[in-house]
Amino acid sequence: MTAYSGRHFLQIPGPTNVPDRVLRALAQPTIDHRGPDFAELGLDLLQRVKPVFGTSGPVVIYPSSGTGAWEAALVNTLSPGDHVLAFETGHFATLWRDMAEGLGLVVDFVPGDWRRGVDPAVVAERLAADKGHRIAAVMVVHNETSTGVTSRVPEIRAAIDEAEHPALLLVDTISSLASIDFRHDEWGVDVTVSCSQKGLMLPPGLGFNAISDKALAAASSARLPKSYWGWAPILEANERGFFPYTPPTNLFYGLREVLTLLEEEGLPAVFARHARHAEATRAAVRGWGLEVLCADEREYSGSLTAVLLGEGHDADKVREIILDRFDMSLGTGLGKLAGRVFRIGHLGDFNDLTLAGTLAGVQMGLELAGVPIDPDGLQDAMRVLRTA
Repeated sequence: MTAYSGRHFLQIPGPTNVPDRVLRALAQPTIDHRGPDFAELGLDLLQRVKPVFGTSGPVVIYPSSGTGAWEAALVNTLSPGDHVLAFETGHFATLWRDMAEGLGLVVDFVPGDWRRGVDPAVVAERLAADKGHRIAAVMVVHNETSTGVTSRVPEIRAAIDEAEHPALLLVDTISSLASIDFRHDEWGVDVTVSCSQKGLMLPPGLGFNAISDKALAAASSARLPKSYWGWAPILEANERGFFPYTPPTNLFYGLREVLTLLEEEGLPAVFARHARHAEATRAAVRGWGLEVLCADEREYSGSLTAVLLGEGHDADKVREIILDRFDMSLGTGLGKLAGRVFRIGHLGDFNDLTLAGTLAGVQMGLELAGVPIDPDGLQDAMRVLRTA
């Protein structure tokens, strides 16, 4: 194996780098998860996590991946044979569709080109045509991790309201929470799905559902099978700070420290920092003469940038060279984007100098891979960082 000095640059769009303060918090001794110290920890976390989602309602925390939180959103609100409206915005939207079908739901899947988010006009059109209100839920990926495209959730909510349709709005914020502005209550979201290993700067292992009153009401009649994922026993135990199964105590210590970090910086500043880094990254990509995959500037992602290479160039080869020469990991192209794009993650525990080093490594890797670029691309990014 090659020996590297310095730190590994983990610039995939999650899992992200875990801050040192959080790593130290994770290393605390485990305590009795049925005792008073844990109850105090649980009650504290369940309240302090709410502003991150932009909600005053309950947030359920699972020992799970984001995929588990997807399933929880579906099985707690829907019944076998229910119709759901979903959109092909990328690889993860497609996987969520597959899960819904596997659970016995009927999915109206609107095709897309993986370069644009959900079109609110199409939402309005499909729901207006659904005179019998067969569609029980609309499934939206807020920030598609495979493409770097952010759907406009407030406009989607407005489209649902315009159609006067009762469908639930289920939103995946797995790669947007604590990185891109999101407001569960204000935007009328019914279930917000998320996880720990991206903007929350933790290792994988926590899944989240933020739940509206309307979703809680739907849960009372939802008939999809559930046991582990059921909201009711979790919410009942949460009232006392506990969980109906063994919780991941050390991840909770880490979450407590993450919430402190976010409170210290302030969520508006967190969102502005991510937006600045995204703008600088796009400046570099354009300066190199390459193409940002996202085709609509209203939908640019603050979490990651997917870079589209031209014909004759293998994005995975570029990634391989960058990993071998500079000890930096970039995100691969997923699904039908395999070999065509690489993804630069710029979310979580991240600052201007980390981004400058990341983009320098990308520029050198592109040159070594024989991709024709303008070397002034890095300077374009640095100008954005200097003037922000």
